[in-house]
Amino acid sequence: MDTIDKDQIAKAFEHFLATGNLNSKTNLGLRQTSGFSIIAERLNILRFISHFRSVHRGDAFTETKTTSVRKLLPEAWGFLCAVHTPDGSLCGLLNHLCMTCQVTQETTTNTSIEALIDTLISYGMRRVPSIDIDCYDVILDGQVVGFIDDNRASLVAAQLRYDKVTGNRRRSGVSEYIEIVLIPKEIHGLYTLYAGLFIFTTPARMIRPVINLITKTTEYIGTFEQVYLGICITHDEFIPGYTTHQELEQYNFLSITANLTPFSEYNQSPRNMYQCQMGKQTMGTPSLAYRKRNDNKLYYITTPQAPLIRTRVYNQYALDDYAMGTNAIVAVLSYTGYDMEDAMVINKSSIERGFAHGAIYASEMIDLQELITDKIDQGKHQLVFSLDTKNPHWRHLDADGLPVIGSTIQPDEVLCCYLNTLTQEYKTIRYHKKEPAHIMSVTLVGDEDGKLLKSKAWIMYRIMRTPIIGDKFSSRHGQKGVCSRLYPAEDLPFTESGLVPDIIFNPHGFPSRMTIGMLLEFMAGKSAVLHGLSHDGTPFQFNDDYPAVDYYGQLLKAAGFSYYGTESMYSGTTGLQLEVDIFIGVVYYQRLRHLVSDKFQVRTTGPVDALTNQPVKGRRREGGIRVGEMERDALLGHGVAGILLDRLLHCSDETRAYVCTRCGSLLSLVKTRIGYVCRYCCGSSTNTVQRVTIPYVLQYLIAELASVGIKTHFDTQSVVRNFVLSSQ
Repeated sequence: MDTIDKDQIAKAFEHFLATGNLNSKTNLGLRQTSGFSIIAERLNILRFISHFRSVHRGDAFTETKTTSVRKLLPEAWGFLCAVHTPDGSLCGLLNHLCMTCQVTQETTTNTSIEALIDTLISYGMRRVPSIDIDCYDVILDGQVVGFIDDNRASLVAAQLRYDKVTGNRRRSGVSEYIEIVLIPKEIHGLYTLYAGLFIFTTPARMIRPVINLITKTTEYIGTFEQVYLGICITHDEFIPGYTTHQELEQYNFLSITANLTPFSEYNQSPRNMYQCQMGKQTMGTPSLAYRKRNDNKLYYITTPQAPLIRTRVYNQYALDDYAMGTNAIVAVLSYTGYDMEDAMVINKSSIERGFAHGAIYASEMIDLQELITDKIDQGKHQLVFSLDTKNPHWRHLDADGLPVIGSTIQPDEVLCCYLNTLTQEYKTIRYHKKEPAHIMSVTLVGDEDGKLLKSKAWIMYRIMRTPIIGDKFSSRHGQKGVCSRLYPAEDLPFTESGLVPDIIFNPHGFPSRMTIGMLLEFMAGKSAVLHGLSHDGTPFQFNDDYPAVDYYGQLLKAAGFSYYGTESMYSGTTGLQLEVDIFIGVVYYQRLRHLVSDKFQVRTTGPVDALTNQPVKGRRREGGIRVGEMERDALLGHGVAGILLDRLLHCSDETRAYVCTRCGSLLSLVKTRIGYVCRYCCGSSTNTVQRVTIPYVLQYLIAELASVGIKTHFDTQSVVRNFVLSSQ
């Protein structure tokens, strides 16, 4: 048997954990070979938490036509969130655990299993079935361990549940995480398929807490177990003789992320789904130790605020330490036309005061050993960071040749300096990003023994991201939009007290989206500011007898404002009072990571593909944006053929070629002393050869066709004839 190198095994595991791809010659009988591991992104705290509470059914189901695998089953209530799932191809396949759902970790031993069987025997279980008495099978972790008489089965199940909840027989194998399921032989006059007493003690089962109404204590139940239990959500739903358990809270069927949306029961369901996705894309506080970390990329909001309207889950997880937004004064008003189609007008003065300011923390590792080209010299630590004090252009660096912490570095400026210890030659590495950055930290990296010389360093940059036109924002109710205009404060409408809104929200965003929860947040946020409070926006605390609108309306009325949350406003341009009262309040807004500065793409000239001479694609490579069939049709539909010619020819792969007008050949022309001559029909440049402008890919296509024996003929005479006729 061949020996396996331990380094080879280590590299294989590193590749598996880094990419999630499982490469195997036999494929191991798996339905998919990728997606077994994901990177725990620290975009913000919600994204980080969601990675560890997600359940993915597998990429193989994304291509199947059946939708049954995506459906939410009744036994998933309280275990898988009904709201927190993506829209699109992964809808119903990528689920998230509910807030109180846990996964069992206890591993049962032979001793505990034997103790549990002894307990069952003491309660009347027989190891051998009786001939003349009907029995229930007792199945423990998938194995039949005994039989219980029909008239004793419910009593044994009840006694086991009592031991489980009270902890009386912990030493007898009855754990608090055990799952006890009694499937009766007949339910409502219908016979069941698999009747028996099922008991589960294995790890990796989903469980959740509920209140046991008999013992008045908390009990953990499983997915199979809750189907055969009578569980009420509130005490109003209690049915005597049937209900045995009650939910701890009404909102426990939602995930952590879904529980952060205030007044979510008033919103249309898809909007709550969108918020679960956008909440994980918010620029927030990804880590409290971000200065000590070296993540590839972190989005950080520099002026966060605690929300005035929050849920109990928000306080439970202390998310004020990881704030992800700003309280904004929002007016619902159609103003200037720059707020159409989900665009939003933002107060320019608010931005200048720091509203939604953010930054990107990007890290770069510089390993001098990778710069050594000779493999023989690698590992000898020839290159070390050092400063050439004789060169005046490098004096902005620190004494060790690395950048000074807190300094600003410009594009293509010298980033660090290093010394070749063999040749005593100094060289530099330049800053390759396209925008200026601040040096946040410089960390020298060594080995475990501390013997490695200064040849590796992590440098963290801080790149400012002040809100500009095109940046994306969102409320906590799935109402996303882009900043379309930074309007001067003096031109914006103002209230009688002189208050100028931070954001102007188009009223057309409410009727079709039906985000009534956002309207309630307007009123609740406004009353919170006026009374100095922080309101509770937890779902399901209001009802028809105790409406939220009346509660917050009375608070506004007590503060001297309109019961309906509206105010008189005056035009910032004319100074005249607007004809109608404007709905204005305070809403917690999130700035999303989709930034124009990271996405805009512009190209004049740049690299081209060696084969087709057309511009390469990709923003990083300064490539172009593809104009495809649909874009071509749109340009033709607008009648702008000149722009189409410019995009597809002049700015792409325009080239000059020669064509023989006698035989129509484009490939048979050669350059001689007398000019271009056609090798096919012997035509010369004096009478039959014309110079034409064509895309280079046409020439490439003709060469490809010629290689398989297909000749092409170009009729240039009819083109000239038609041009002459049209000009006459």
